[in-house]
Amino acid sequence: MSITENEARKVAHLARIAVEDEALPALARELSGILQFMEQLNEVDVEGVEPMTGVTPMRLKRREDVVTTGGMPGQILSNAPDAREGFFAVPKVVE
Repeated sequence: MSITENEARKVAHLARIAVEDEALPALARELSGILQFMEQLNEVDVEGVEPMTGVTPMRLKRREDVVTTGGMPGQILSNAPDAREGFFAVPKVVE
């Protein structure tokens, strides 16, 4: 699949990336290369292959899922630019 300059311009716009017109051909080639690589990956037969969380088979560490206070509200609030009555103070954003 090949990406045109207009498609590259649209992708840049959607990604909110400012791209100069003279850089569009290079961006289009780079995006086309990425899509070609993805097409190559689609050719790999993965039938019967178990999904992995890493390259070495090991069980994920788990902890009991319990709600706590954190035990250190003073330390946490010390990082805040403004804290009042044990909470983060933020500017009002809704009228």
